[in-house]
Amino acid sequence: MDNINIIVPELPESVNDATIIEWYKKPGDIIKVDDILLELETDKIVLEIPSTINGILEKILMQKGEKVKSQQIIGILKKIENKKEKNVTKNSNLHNTNNINDISDINKKQLFEKINNFSPSIRRMINKNNLSINQNNNSTKKINKDFKVVNNNEKQKNNVSIDHNIKKIKMDPIRQYIAKKLMDSKKNTVMLTTFNEVNMKNIINIKNNYSDFIYKMHGIKLGFTSFHVKAVSQALQSFKKINAFIDGEYIIYNNFYNINIAIASNRGLVAPIIYNTNQLSLIDIEKKIKDLIIKSNTNKLSPEDLISGTFTISNGGIFGSLMSTPIINPPQSAILGIHAIKNRPVVIENKICIMPMMYLALSYDHRLIDGKEAISFLVLIKKLLEDPLRLFLTT
Repeated sequence: MDNINIIVPELPESVNDATIIEWYKKPGDIIKVDDILLELETDKIVLEIPSTINGILEKILMQKGEKVKSQQIIGILKKIENKKEKNVTKNSNLHNTNNINDISDINKKQLFEKINNFSPSIRRMINKNNLSINQNNNSTKKINKDFKVVNNNEKQKNNVSIDHNIKKIKMDPIRQYIAKKLMDSKKNTVMLTTFNEVNMKNIINIKNNYSDFIYKMHGIKLGFTSFHVKAVSQALQSFKKINAFIDGEYIIYNNFYNINIAIASNRGLVAPIIYNTNQLSLIDIEKKIKDLIIKSNTNKLSPEDLISGTFTISNGGIFGSLMSTPIINPPQSAILGIHAIKNRPVVIENKICIMPMMYLALSYDHRLIDGKEAISFLVLIKKLLEDPLRLFLTT
């Protein structure tokens, strides 16, 4: 048998460590290729670590809750040949029945025959809590139910401190990362916000007139964010400094356009990236937005989804926000906030009209970007959105 190390993968840029959330296997368990061994949580993403071989989990070196580094060895697998798997399974099952003396209501022979129908974690729970296994079909449900109760109680003891009407829960790594980034932004930037508003009528007309056609052609619904990404990509090419950042005494100009999209995922706020947006069509951008949302909500974001963004778009409008002052995502120098579309009275050619209006908010680092540049950048975005044909005529 050959030993194979379980190694922490390369972590995302600027991430120093990860925390082991859960081991899904225990020493002695038989492992198949692609079985999930454990989950790691960084301050940005959750990573599943699969097995690369068929074998046995020989040893766990780092336990649940411990912090680990990139390329650190956290466990050992023992490789087994296919012809030996049957014997190994038998020996493993025998090993798991060593503690049968404490089980009541069934004899050892019945236990040996029945107990292996349950998962290793449930077998441990049966031994630990001296539970009985009846002959009826409800025994599995009862044990599963009891197991969930025990598990939930253990989690509550480990993670939650309750004192009368106060509940104290430790922040998970993602929430800690968000808090740290917000404080870094406050301490290390001179943030100023400028506002404008956009008449979204023409974009709404495009969506209404071409939604069915686009869905039939590309299998995707056209949203608003793709228009904003496209407009920002074009505007950044005219205002290079807004796509740059400060590094000590230097200004670093990015000659690429990677846009972070802030997404409220199930685990907190994340901002995955659409790369090289200046080279993408509106449909390409829409597909990538959909893909990133799915990956965010299913904890499938990879390190590559989070590296090297140059500008961020945050859409509070999907939650009903009318106006906000978004906070810069360091080391970037600016962020665009887009908001809810509301019918409002506006004056067009000296007439009062009801139009679907939306506020834009650009927060920027005033150390690098002057007010004139920021305002001009936002005015250009407004023009592109109000006359969306421009988005298709230029790159």
